[in-house]
Amino acid sequence: MSKKPPAVRLLPGKERPVRQRHPWIFSGALGQTHGELVPGGLADVFDADGAWLARGYVNPRSQIVVRVLTWEREEWPDAAFWRRRLSHAAAARADLAADPTTTAYRLAYAESDGLPGLIVDRYGDWLAVQFLTAGVEAQRDLLTSLLAELFAPAGIVERSDVSVRRQEGLPPRSGLLWGRPPPPDLEIVEHGHRFPADLLAGQKTGFYLDQRENRRIVAGHARGRRVLNAFSFTGAFGVYALAGGAIHVTNVDSSREALIGAEAALRLNGFDPDAQAEAIVGDVFQVLRAFRDEGRQFDLVILDPPKFARSRADLDPALRGYKDINLLGLKLLAPAGLLATFSCSGLVTPDLFQKVVFGASVDAGRDAQIIARLGQGSDHPIRLSFPESEYLKGLLCRVD
Repeated sequence: MSKKPPAVRLLPGKERPVRQRHPWIFSGALGQTHGELVPGGLADVFDADGAWLARGYVNPRSQIVVRVLTWEREEWPDAAFWRRRLSHAAAARADLAADPTTTAYRLAYAESDGLPGLIVDRYGDWLAVQFLTAGVEAQRDLLTSLLAELFAPAGIVERSDVSVRRQEGLPPRSGLLWGRPPPPDLEIVEHGHRFPADLLAGQKTGFYLDQRENRRIVAGHARGRRVLNAFSFTGAFGVYALAGGAIHVTNVDSSREALIGAEAALRLNGFDPDAQAEAIVGDVFQVLRAFRDEGRQFDLVILDPPKFARSRADLDPALRGYKDINLLGLKLLAPAGLLATFSCSGLVTPDLFQKVVFGASVDAGRDAQIIARLGQGSDHPIRLSFPESEYLKGLLCRVD
């Protein structure tokens, strides 16, 4: 076993979340510390009476000072520990790995898989990795070698180019980490549908993997419908909708480059972008207002906006944004239309999101029924002791 790590003692009454296996310990819960707390280093956690609680890695620069790795005192975070955690995460996705109709999925989901701060996504023969905290940053070389050993990818791409690293005192970083770079024309398959994936420069790690099951559910209701796909990005919902029998799809996004990708995805799947779809570049709020003023209507409206609330200070304006976009979507629906609406803001709870959509329906003068509640896929599991791992929520509503 390695040498004894520094120790942190919690203030009285702050031990309960740790005992209940919540993996985050905030600065406000800390009392005394013993030894130097080095960003990315280990520390043992004790309650106010000196009873051992857990072991995790620390970052005194972050509001989350300790991220718990283990509640077992004899378990030490060495190479064997990380290998076990990665292997366990992969075993939980064995069904996805064996499915030839899907070649892209999340292989490791941070705290939910006991790997705080580490995201690993599989894209066919390549892996895309994010090191989001000082703790996994300190293990970057070891984790890279373990990923190469365990999964034998053609290459590993790093996409640690996200704002959350600034809160950890880390600079953004991206690029090839190991092996061969992915080809510029890399394709993935999802439920048999083909999509281009840009691992080096695309959104997130290259594709929105968390919506995989929701795309299939929504497509099951698309037959014979005219579809508005707002915040479409590269148009995956649109491809699924046409495959499900939609008459026509309108993709709207602020990025011209993303819509070029959407056109490529349509062609990859045998659809004619000129006859079966249209692409509109612009601010989605403004475009939908113009549609409303023109009297345009759709039979299925899909609203999948980016994260509106990145901090608690953003919550009120985010809720106004969600209400506004849902109000516009509801006004564009033909009678007996369907609204598929989402929020990926973790600070917006499912209950709060439902209240926002309800408020929009009242203002729109439309009656709506929830026919399905939607969420992140099974490769993005929600840890019961860590409700923060649930961030994606959605409603599929029938609107009269």
